[in-house]
Amino acid sequence: MLAELTIRDFAIIDELHLTLPPTFNVLTGETGAGKSIIVDAVSLLLGGRAPRDVIRTGADRTLIEGIFHLGPALQAELDRLLAADGLEGDDPATLTLAREIRREGRNICRVNGRAVTLSALEAIGQRLIDIHGQSDHLSLLRVREHIDFLDRYGGLWPQREELAARVSALRQVRQQLADLMRDERELARRVDLLEYQVQEINAAGLVEGEEEELRAERTRLTNAERLLTLAEAAYKALYSTEEGRLGASDLLGEATKALSQLVAIDSSLAEALQAAEELSYRLEDVAATVRDYRDTVEYNPRRLAQVEERLSLIHGLKRKYGDSIEEILAFGRRAAEELESITHSEERIEELRAQEVALLQEIGRLGAALSEARSQAAEQLRAEVERELADLSMEGARFAVSIEQRQDAEGAWVPVPSRVNGRRLAFDRTGIDRVEFLISPNVGEPVKPLARVASGGETSRLMLALKTVLSLADETPTLIFDEIDAGIGGRAGAVVGRKLWSLTSEHQVLCVTHLPQLAAYGDVHFRVAKAVVGQRTVAGVELLDAEDRIAELAAMLRADRPETRQSARAMLAEITREKVCRATSNG
Repeated sequence: MLAELTIRDFAIIDELHLTLPPTFNVLTGETGAGKSIIVDAVSLLLGGRAPRDVIRTGADRTLIEGIFHLGPALQAELDRLLAADGLEGDDPATLTLAREIRREGRNICRVNGRAVTLSALEAIGQRLIDIHGQSDHLSLLRVREHIDFLDRYGGLWPQREELAARVSALRQVRQQLADLMRDERELARRVDLLEYQVQEINAAGLVEGEEEELRAERTRLTNAERLLTLAEAAYKALYSTEEGRLGASDLLGEATKALSQLVAIDSSLAEALQAAEELSYRLEDVAATVRDYRDTVEYNPRRLAQVEERLSLIHGLKRKYGDSIEEILAFGRRAAEELESITHSEERIEELRAQEVALLQEIGRLGAALSEARSQAAEQLRAEVERELADLSMEGARFAVSIEQRQDAEGAWVPVPSRVNGRRLAFDRTGIDRVEFLISPNVGEPVKPLARVASGGETSRLMLALKTVLSLADETPTLIFDEIDAGIGGRAGAVVGRKLWSLTSEHQVLCVTHLPQLAAYGDVHFRVAKAVVGQRTVAGVELLDAEDRIAELAAMLRADRPETRQSARAMLAEITREKVCRATSNG
């Protein structure tokens, strides 16, 4: 929902900040006070056209900013879109949109403080708000979304997801077929390359970890002479065999012997004797280890050449197939699998073609069943919408749902005993249908697409009827209605107000109105007024308390007098009782 709206230097608005609760918000005021200007500002925030004359006279730029609180479903949907462009905010449940129009022509759009293109702003904005009265931001006028509305209304989403899974499987099968049925010469060249790669990798007989062992062996072979000298020196120092020269082992033995004699006289050195004996044993072990190592060291030019050749082979394979022996072996396995697949491509092609036929038949069966269910849901939707239109003083209006299919030689096979008569039909993840909402607001006129219906209050009432019926199916969180009361009287205005208030169970609603009967249904009431400040006209918005609201409704009843105030008070009291009664019954 739209939680906060800030507008600076827009038309006759100097600076305005609105905090909007997630309920039914109404804006009232004299004609020309600036009510619709606020709606125009929201339209601009959502990516609408920005003429330069929207900038307030004397200012160099217009700034509009909106802070939105997101529900879990919308948050999950927008998270993917935001993450793709690195637009995540600090709080995933809060989204900030901003748009700045500068007099020199610059147009700056921001999402969570980061600059984006106008199209990116519009793509995000159209998921947040529907503006009824300005079709640029009305989801019901986007024909591609009509099928979603119908399926959510009819509870058909599980059927649709089942069909979509089959379509995904078919696309994978067709991709595999396309890969296998490439040009034969290309396949032949591919087979030659794969055979060479597999043979080269297999012939190398690589073993995981052998490169590290070879490098260590090369280091030893390269430094064999020095290693031998050092090992000999270490051994002599530990265990000398030269006459007249004692090694560390001999010296430690003499020390141990002396300590043994000392302990025989004074036992206080027993621990020192024990330590010396243990050290003597360990020193002998070290000397033996050094001797054995010395005996294994040899200068072997032939083995060094073999190691260098093996390392060179591994390096050459790494240049072609991967950065390690593990990656080379994995490449070889993949190449062998692809070679096996191509070698047996004819059998695999036949298998895939059989799968394709089976999936096309399954998609056709599921698509026909879904189409039939849509037809039933469409009839129910038609009846409900026309009832709503009658409540809104449009008794002669007609509503229809067009469900059509298109033949396609590569399409799904629809079974003969179906509503679409066994044809091969085009399909996608939504099924075999193309859905569009049609309407005729006047008696005797044919139904036409929603986008071609005349604009103004009549269109807003048409949309209100649809929104009322589709409230659970419509996932747009904020609905704004402008000019919805054009051409209707007080009685119909009360009906419209009641329907708008009923939408707040699923949506935040904002309505600009001149009718007190409609405004009285608002949970929150704002008054828009303009005044002359410093010889400049400035529009402002005031949140009305209980008494100010009664005065405003009385003024809307044509006169702020005691009797009209009493009428306004009674009207509010009656509507409050009605709301409490409806809330209790729904609870």
